Amino acid sequence: MTDFVDILEDEDPFETAGLRLTVDLTALTDNWKDMARRSGKARTAAVVKADAYGTGIEDAGQALYMAGARDFFVATVAEGVTLRSYAPEARIFVLSGIWPGTERRFFENDLVPVISSEEQLAFWMAVLAEYGDYPCALHVDTGFNRLGLSMDEAIALADDVSRPASFAPVLVMSHLACGDDHSSAMNKQQLESFRQVSAAYEGIDSSLSASAGIFLGSDYHFDLTRPGIAIYGGEAVNGMKNPMRPVVTAEARIIQVRTVKAGESVSYGRALRLTRDSRLAIVSAGYADGYMRSQSSGGVPLRQTIPQGGQGFVAGRKVPVAGRITMDLTIFDVTDLPDNAVRAGDYVELFGKNILVDDVARSAGTIGYEMLTGIGLRHERRYLLEEE
Repeated sequence: MTDFVDILEDEDPFETAGLRLTVDLTALTDNWKDMARRSGKARTAAVVKADAYGTGIEDAGQALYMAGARDFFVATVAEGVTLRSYAPEARIFVLSGIWPGTERRFFENDLVPVISSEEQLAFWMAVLAEYGDYPCALHVDTGFNRLGLSMDEAIALADDVSRPASFAPVLVMSHLACGDDHSSAMNKQQLESFRQVSAAYEGIDSSLSASAGIFLGSDYHFDLTRPGIAIYGGEAVNGMKNPMRPVVTAEARIIQVRTVKAGESVSYGRALRLTRDSRLAIVSAGYADGYMRSQSSGGVPLRQTIPQGGQGFVAGRKVPVAGRITMDLTIFDVTDLPDNAVRAGDYVELFGKNILVDDVARSAGTIGYEMLTGIGLRHERRYLLEEE
């Protein structure tokens, strides 16, 4: 009994996990430093919403803070509260803004609300009247038609001499609709609109560009840039070779390797009929883990861009998904590997350095953002950080 207990105590959960996720924090911080360099004279924030794009807001946030990031953007007040412990002196902007009942968490955790509508603005003015001076940011819509005060509302507010002295925004921001398409005329249109807004708020920092906008050049940088996907290793600009280092590697353990005869079918719906005797590796990852069903090799009528579906990487080779991906399991065809190249217990890379997350996303008919933020809760995580 004692020996068995000792074995349990010595077990490394990462080495025995059915699903595991490796997050290279050195690559993450190197990517942030790269985006800071590309931002020129502008300060560079870090966007860590959606649990830092699936990498873990605690570890990623702390690594970015230690690398020098002092401005952060989160989506919700809860994310801001979590981040505060790991970025004690940072300025943390909450993109969803402030709502009745959340004031205390903003004030206690020194979070900056991003005001995006007349309704939020009216509430914020009432909060200032009760609590006194406190910073905020203004989000202005320059053509995206998602969140933001209209141009007319924002400029009228800037010129409103009756606004209370306690209303003192520290940032005015907007967001590009087509930043990932550098040929789009929309970028120049939004730039010109934002210049009007920035001029109306002279002396207040301005921010227009997320990852894609940074690559558009210095005209788009203003005072603060807000890289997100690029620092996590994803593609920011369509048609451009991605210069960022991969950050996340997802792997799934092979539970079984089985031999199947030609003419038999694989997985639900008999979507794949084998034309040769095959060896199949069944791994412990499925759509419940963010490995999307739309990467199945067949039986997905809506996917047209890459009919063959997704791939994994094992034993030095890419191997195709076989049949439909299910909730907890995915099947890979390993027939073309040497007979003894894979066995139960080995790991298949779902995405990482050998199969880039954006290539996996394309096979699913989506984007790298969705692959990263859709990572499930069942992955055992390991964080790598090189000592300087």
